[in-house]
Amino acid sequence: MYGTDTVVWITGASSGIGEALSYHLSELGCWLILSARREERLREVRNACASPERVALVPLDLGVPDTLPERAAAALACYGRVDVLVNNAGLSQRSKILDTEMAVYERLMQVNYLGTVALSKALLPAFLEQGSGHYATVTSLMGKFGSPLRSGYCGAKHALHGFFDVLRMEHGHQGIQVSMICPGFVQTDVARNALTATGAPQQKQDQATAAGMAPDRFARKMWRAICKGKWETYIGGQEVMGIYLKRFFPRLLHRVVLRSQVV
Repeated sequence: MYGTDTVVWITGASSGIGEALSYHLSELGCWLILSARREERLREVRNACASPERVALVPLDLGVPDTLPERAAAALACYGRVDVLVNNAGLSQRSKILDTEMAVYERLMQVNYLGTVALSKALLPAFLEQGSGHYATVTSLMGKFGSPLRSGYCGAKHALHGFFDVLRMEHGHQGIQVSMICPGFVQTDVARNALTATGAPQQKQDQATAAGMAPDRFARKMWRAICKGKWETYIGGQEVMGIYLKRFFPRLLHRVVLRSQVV
């Protein structure tokens, strides 16, 4: 579906899934726009790409929504268009509801939900004008069912599914595609960077995350799903079975999650 002339904008491109996807798409010959807060790290990712001359950088912070329309304009100015926006940037959480400060919930919603919505909305007029555009939004299996210590993260990821399902309904007939990508455990720094009850990063790896899928393998699977135009895809190990337990046996899923080593 997408060839070497495809322009792909990736948020959260400085590490993890976004970094791995950047390398994979550069090898395929795509034109890339990479975004994250850390501009110096973005330069390192660009220099490590197969074709650095086909990689543009647009630093941004999803936590500062007023800047996102300008960032969208800057991305469009790089190559004159964007074909695929990969909404990958986000924060996780590791804290119990009783202990978690409201500011942590606000931060999780701002970055994971409201920032992603604001950026996607800022790009929508350009998508509609060109008569095509593809939103590939990385949520999580936690956007489909819950897990202890991730209440705010789960809430924000669930919200993304609601928003983008409606975006597809409202604009699918105008050439706009939406793919929801739901990772299980992937070997990234998402656990180390997860917010604790006070908003400080956890600064340690989770056992389940460390044993997860390699980011480069995930990136390849993710891109295949996007190219096929899949509405929703689940990528991971046995944790993916939680999707089907939630649908058909929710009480069993509740027991399984409580017994699992997910912290």
